Amino acid sequence: MLFNSLSFAVFLPIVFLIYWFAVQRDLRLQNLLLLVASYFFYACWDWRFLFLLVFSTLLDYFTGLKIHEATEGLKRKFWLCLSICVNLGFLGIFKYYNFFAESFSNALSLIGLQANLGSLNIILPVGISFYTFHGLSYVIDIYKKRILPEYNFNNYSVFVSFFPLLVAGPIERATHLLPQIVKPRTFNYNKAVDGLRQILWGLFKKIVIADNCAEYANTIFNNSADYSGSTLVLGALFFTFQIYCDFSGYSDIALGTARLFGIELLRNFAFPYFSRDIAEFWRRWHISLSSWFRDYLYIPLGGSKGGTWMKVRNTFIIFLVSGFWHGANWTFVFWGALNAIYFLPLLLTKNNRVNIETVALGRTLPSLKEFTHMLLTFSLTVFAWIFFRANNLNHAFSIVSEIFSSSLFTLPYFKEIFSAIPLVILIILFVIIEWMGRTEQFAIAKLGSDWNRAVRHVFYYGIILVIFWFGGKEQQFIYFQF
Repeated sequence: MLFNSLSFAVFLPIVFLIYWFAVQRDLRLQNLLLLVASYFFYACWDWRFLFLLVFSTLLDYFTGLKIHEATEGLKRKFWLCLSICVNLGFLGIFKYYNFFAESFSNALSLIGLQANLGSLNIILPVGISFYTFHGLSYVIDIYKKRILPEYNFNNYSVFVSFFPLLVAGPIERATHLLPQIVKPRTFNYNKAVDGLRQILWGLFKKIVIADNCAEYANTIFNNSADYSGSTLVLGALFFTFQIYCDFSGYSDIALGTARLFGIELLRNFAFPYFSRDIAEFWRRWHISLSSWFRDYLYIPLGGSKGGTWMKVRNTFIIFLVSGFWHGANWTFVFWGALNAIYFLPLLLTKNNRVNIETVALGRTLPSLKEFTHMLLTFSLTVFAWIFFRANNLNHAFSIVSEIFSSSLFTLPYFKEIFSAIPLVILIILFVIIEWMGRTEQFAIAKLGSDWNRAVRHVFYYGIILVIFWFGGKEQQFIYFQF
């Protein structure tokens, strides 16, 4: 079931009404309803993989209890390792087996050996990377004695499978979400309205910007050999806005939906394309994943406290793993390595935490220096996205080769270029609105709050009209494949 589907438009109000009008006085029934709704939501994609979700939930629930109850350090380590190995084992089989089998066979062929390991004809379970990381953080936090285990299985199950975040995050922490699940929740009108506002903006991002950008990005990337360097740059720009509006749009809908049920999820995006350096970009892009790798991988490896070699090693590890988390393709690994190269100069010169505050805070426009740094960071990000989007490394390098040729200085052209003009105008308006709301949780959180009520409603209905007018065919969210 997609957030941008008619079925979800029916599903959400039904669950909302039952939640607040039928079972609002009983926390146990509220959580049971959320669990049933979440399993139904997931089963609508493929009911067979519901068993995998339940198994993962049972595994981490029981290993969490065993870790807490064990008195010997060896037993605690055993239960932790069991959870980690089984979780990563399933993730490896479903997501990475074919990649490793093919890569190993290719490596052997280079030295004259032939090996046919075969491939598995299996579907990648949607959301497996996200709910696996939910469970892993839970058992690791219990092992580190940061939290106590949750003995109520229903409550823990809601933490793992709460439907707004189930298939594409954000990656929640037990320290943040579980306390909200186990305490009574009362309806808050202002919070619900704010949630609807964030859902609206998320739908605009996804349906109007991302889905329309996808059509032109796909046309250019899938036929890249036919286009000039300038047209390929245009395709990269379309993909840059597609992936941001697609994923941050999903996150907005997820956070807004959770707020309707009185639950606050972790923020996942903080206007990353206004970043002044790559370090700031990664503090603002896919925040829940970046912070997960920081807390559970980078810091345990030593972080940036050691010598130069350790800093370089740890930086490359975290970015390579982050790239590989996104998919079983060398393009993602290269994308991660490229971002590590971007990041290293800032880390080694201790400038990686210079830009903490929001850009141009308290001002309408950025300074020339801020604008230049934003433009440079954005350009580096667009370049990296080429490798993320390309089919393989050869495809990516052929695109880059054409971009850095004389054809870069020609006028961009593809068959549908004139039909893309309305979209370009919408992207410009979108960037302006995002800039105006860059200090808030989402762009239109406070936009128009001081307007006349009628004008404010015209603005919201205008967004709805644009969604219906420019909405094309229903498309999956990009991060469903991760």
